[in-house]
Parts: sequence; C-alpha cells; structure tokens
Amino acid sequence: MIGSPVPRVDAPLKVCGKATYTADVWDAGQPLYGWIVGATIGHGRVTRIDTSRAEASPGVQLVWTHRNAPEQYEPAVAVLLSYSRPFPVLTSPEIRCYGEPVALVVAVTAEEARAAAELVEVEYEVHEGHFDFAAREAHAIVPASVQGGLAAVESKIGDVDAAFASAPVTFEQLYTTPYELSQPLEPHCSLAVWNGDEVTVRVSTQVVSYAQARISSTLGIPKETVKIVARYIGGGFGSKLGVHADAILASLAARALRRPVKIVLTRQQMFQLVGQRPASRQRIRLAADRDGRLTAFVHDVTMKSSYHTDFIESTAEPGRALYAAANRFSIHRAVPLHLPTGEDVRAPGEAPALLAIESAMDELAYTLGLDPIELRIRNEPALQPERGIPFSERRLVDCMREGARRFGWDQRPKAPASVRDGQCWIGYGMAAAIRGHYQAETFVRVLIEPSGAVAVQSDMTDIGTGTYTILAQVVGEGLGVSHEDVRVELGHSEFPSSLGSGGSWGAANSCNAAYRACRKLRDQLLAAAVADPRSPLHDLDPSTATVSQGKLAIGAASEAMTDIVKRHFPAGVDAIGSVGFFWDEPNYKTYSMSTYGAQFAEVRVDAVTGEIRLQRMLGVFDGGRMLNPRTARSQLLGGMIWGASAALLEEGVVDTRFGSFITRDLANYLVPVHADIPDIDAIMLDAVDLKANELGAKGIGELGICGMGAAIANAVFNATGVRVRDFPITLEKLLAHLPNGQRRA
Repeated sequence: MIGSPVPRVDAPLKVCGKATYTADVWDAGQPLYGWIVGATIGHGRVTRIDTSRAEASPGVQLVWTHRNAPEQYEPAVAVLLSYSRPFPVLTSPEIRCYGEPVALVVAVTAEEARAAAELVEVEYEVHEGHFDFAAREAHAIVPASVQGGLAAVESKIGDVDAAFASAPVTFEQLYTTPYELSQPLEPHCSLAVWNGDEVTVRVSTQVVSYAQARISSTLGIPKETVKIVARYIGGGFGSKLGVHADAILASLAARALRRPVKIVLTRQQMFQLVGQRPASRQRIRLAADRDGRLTAFVHDVTMKSSYHTDFIESTAEPGRALYAAANRFSIHRAVPLHLPTGEDVRAPGEAPALLAIESAMDELAYTLGLDPIELRIRNEPALQPERGIPFSERRLVDCMREGARRFGWDQRPKAPASVRDGQCWIGYGMAAAIRGHYQAETFVRVLIEPSGAVAVQSDMTDIGTGTYTILAQVVGEGLGVSHEDVRVELGHSEFPSSLGSGGSWGAANSCNAAYRACRKLRDQLLAAAVADPRSPLHDLDPSTATVSQGKLAIGAASEAMTDIVKRHFPAGVDAIGSVGFFWDEPNYKTYSMSTYGAQFAEVRVDAVTGEIRLQRMLGVFDGGRMLNPRTARSQLLGGMIWGASAALLEEGVVDTRFGSFITRDLANYLVPVHADIPDIDAIMLDAVDLKANELGAKGIGELGICGMGAAIANAVFNATGVRVRDFPITLEKLLAHLPNGQRRA
C-alpha cells in the first residue's frame, strides 16, 4: 500500500460537506460571536477610547479594550519555538502596527458584533513610523538569529575578495521580492468552550501542540487544561503554524462570559492580523572561470523585520548547499519596521532565495554563452559545499536531464527575442530547486481494539495535503490490513503530540512514527503468540515473521492478529512510535539532506501589450520515496502554481504613509485562477533515501514552489530579452522595454 496512488480517504466527507471545519462546529451549543477592532494608525498610542455606544448596541455582551481586558502573560524570547510563546492581546495602549487589536466586541450574532464594533471610538497620538522597506535599507542590522536558530546568520568560507579580483568573469545584481501572504481558503477561526477550569478550543491550526502551548502560556493556566481540536484545516501555508489574536480573545471571552465564543477573521483582517513573508533585497555576486565553473558565490540578503518580533526568514541558507564554489559568503540582514510580524510562508527561505539565485545563474549562463543546464551541471558539488559532508541522496542532475528530455529543451530559442508566433514572443526557461529536509519530534499511537478494528491517533493535522490517507496506507501495510479498514484520528491534543503540518516534515515524521508503532505492535503480538501453546506460532522463530491479510505468519504457520488480541489483550492493545528532532539524529550530522527538482516553463509574451501567458510548466523532482504518488503530485502541482504566482502576480503593497496593506483582499492581491495555469505536469523520480529514515521518504510539500518562479522569469527573458529583477514581473516593468526598436533593460 505504501507508494500506491490511493484516493484520499477523507474525500467523500469533503465532497459531501461532512468534513467539519472550525467555523462549521455547532455541537458546543449556540455560540456568541466576537469581532476584533483594529488600529487605524501604524505607530503610536491610544489616547482616548469610548465604548459606550458599542456597549449599548443590541445583542452586545462584552466590550474589551486595553483598559479592562484580562491579565495575560508576556512572551519569553528564550523559548526557541516562537509559535509556542505567549501572545498577549489588548494589554497596552501602545500601537506597534496598523490593524493591531484595540478592542473586542462580543455579541449574540456576528452581525450585531460587527455593527457594534463600528461604534467604538478611538483617538490616537501618532508617532513617526518606519514603513518603507527600501528607504530604510541603510538602517539594516545583523540579527542575533535566523528562523529560531535553524540557519546560521552568516557563513564565510575561503577568500571571496581574492576570488573576485582574479576571476575572468564576474557578475553582480540586485533582486527584490515583495511581501507575500498565505491567504488559505479557510479563514483563521477559533471557537472556545469552557467546562469548569478546562477550555476546549476548536481552532484552524497547523500545529496542535503550538496552539495548546501558546493559549495556556498566554492565559497562565496549566497546559493540560487546554484541549485543542483541529480535525480539518482548509489550508495553512505557514499562516496557521501559530494561533493569533482570534484564539486568544475567544478563549478569554468565553471564560469571562461562560458561553462559547467564536471569532472568524474576515479576509481583510487576515492581511493585517496574520503574518506575511518579509520583503527582501538580495544581492547576488558570482565569480567564475571562462568555462563557467564558479570560484566565488556571494548571497547578501536584506529583509524586512518588525521592531517587536525576532522572525528572520532563512533566505541566505538555500544557496549554501546548491552549487560548488571554493570561496563563499552569505549573510542575513534585517530592517526593523512598524509592520506586522513576519511569519513562515510556504517554502520559507527557499522560495524568495531561488527567485534570485536561479535568475542570477541564468544571467551568468547567457553571459558565458552556455546552456543554463550545462552551467548548473558544471557546478554540481561532490560534497555539501560548506559542510564538506556527503549528500544522503542527490539526483539534481538527473532531474535536469530528465526534465530537459521531457520538455524538449533542445528546441528552446538559443537567443533572446528570436522566436515569434504571430504577435507573441516565445521563450523557454528553467531553474533548479532545493528544499531542506527536516525532522521534528512526533509521536503516533496505533491500536487494535477488542473488536479487531485498527486505529491510528496523533495530534498531527491534515491541512489538505493527504495526511489521513498516507497514515492509513502506512498502518495498513504495517499490520497487513486494508487501508480502508484503518481509522485515522487526527488533530486533537489528547492524542500523542507532534509538530504537525509545516516545514515539509509532517508526512515523513508522522508516517515513520506510525511505522515504528506498527513494528512495536507486531512484536507484542508475536511475543504473546510464540509463548502461547494454544497458538499455531508457539515456539517458532519470531525473527522470520511476516504480516499480511490481518495475519502473522512464521513459515507455513499463521494466526489472525484479532485472535491473538482476544486471548491476550481483551481490552485491546496499542503501541506508540516516535521520531526525534533532527539535531539529535546522527545521520543529520553525517549527511546533507535535501530534496531537489528541476523546473521548466514556456511563456508567450504579447509584443504589443506585454501580457505574459504561461504555455507549459514541468517539474521533475527527487523527494525520496513517494508515500502516495497521487497526493504527492497534487502538492507538487500546487507548489508550482504558487511559484508562478510569485513570479507574475503576488505582491503585498504597503501604504508607506500609514503602514497599512493596500492589498487587503483577493480582488487586488492577485493569485492565479484556472485560466492562468496551462499544461502542467510534475514527475517524481523513483528514489528512496534510507539515510533520512526507514521509509526513505522526505518532505515535498514545499519543493514544488522552489525554482518555478525563476524558471518563468528566465523564460520571459528568453522570449523578450528583457530581464526583470524586481518581482513580480508586471506589465509596467516589462512593456516599455520590449523589442521592436523600443529601449531594452
């Protein structure tokens, strides 16, 4: 069953509307509704707030501001996992960013709460705010840490200055990427219900353990008194790794009113209350010999940060493992602004980094007159370039060669702006992809009930990626039963803990833990059967045992596992499997572990209007064993579409006068629709990386994004001869520079 393209086991529930998302929960009784009032300045303090009209409004049960909100605990920066830190709301008159909550209104209906929220009167003392990222670049600092310490702030190897001084070919360019926001289909939502001193919070979250830790630490109550339920999640993309103001305020209000309280953020509120990918300015410098072999690689990254948080995206990290070069330097810098905190957004670090690195490699290839694939192959490292250790598995060159064959790369226009089809220029582009593979502490319980039913339990979440399905497959194979006979129970804090869905680690973590639990369970049953004179397996060698069709077999003898359970475990039997953090695993110290891919794109660019139309997209990937090729391909395709969005559409725009996002809904924050995406395919190489784990599987949820944006940008250059380095590539950046006698960039 592992490796089979099994349809999603939860698909019928979702298609029939029976998969209950947080906002759809009604079994807790009729809830009250909360509405958050956000600040209308970017930096300053509240000087006056009048809630009298709101309090007198129909249906209103509660109005809180910083003057009367309950006491909460402040975050401890020493806590490594930032999403577990306390998240106090409405505790100060100080305004750190536009949209920050200044009041909460709770009413009988959502409409009453919203109407009353409009009646809250707030006056401010406005302070000078820093909102313009580019204008503040000169004030960049070198941060103390990057992404919770998962990446080094700075890395230096060899003598970069000497390498550039002696190199016959050098290259330097600046690439910029904008703010990006996750904006999952399901808005952020929380429903809190108290029973005595215990609270159950149904919340749309990617990581149940983070949510439990954040809510309990903010409220100052024991962790075991907070129950988190997150059965179905309608997307997250990093924005739901941590819970936000809705979860904290719903929990506090429900405790005060002794009634269930539900808060659902609007799409507009999500643009201010949920973190975003920081904007970046990336300087790439390359030195090479005339054959294209790199002698120096420099990646200097400056990105937006916030005055009140320490989130720095690891954008300078991916290039450290991608290409060989004896002399290397990379660094992260941060520009503090009075803007909402940055947070992880799908493929944090790799997605913006590869837009720059892979565009730069394409530019170098054209400078040298080399095929872009050949340039990359010439710089393929034998060992991890900075750590000097072997790769656990690396088939990047295979991905490029297979992709070139399938895509028809040999037919690409060799010179930019050389192929026309009617009114349109035609161009091909490609880019490499890399994404680090990580492992996080995860526990999974597998049990056989007295009836013989098989279940698997973990607080792991399914954010639409297929976790329910692959866990059913792994446990089904591990116990020799059909995956359809495995009941998968996820997203509850009463189940064994995990670090959920995020970082492309969810599938490998949960499935390997489940695999180990199945092995423990088989060993328990075998030990009982071999020691039992009543069993056909009595006194046989358990080391040769196999399992299939619900039976344990040793040689020609076999016995149904349900019979063993009935005799020896009348109350049922279970086992818990686990995996640890990657920094505790010897293989992570000995080997460099990543996933890889090669991305290809064909575009048509209208010579008159400058409109870019995708024609074809192809990705070839090396991600270890595919636990389910169907769900894996779905994730890869979604990632590739995200890459196209980053290249051509997505841009969070800040009004630098006030610190507010101008792009506040999906009418002006553009993402692709079906008509924007052409012929698209994702190919997965047949691979197994047993140095990563027993199943040989690695995370691919974010790999599809990596490189696709650069492949499209490179295709636009191949079509037009115009190189756009300020993403996304929009009409105004392209149109004035198109060929046909007009000025080029």
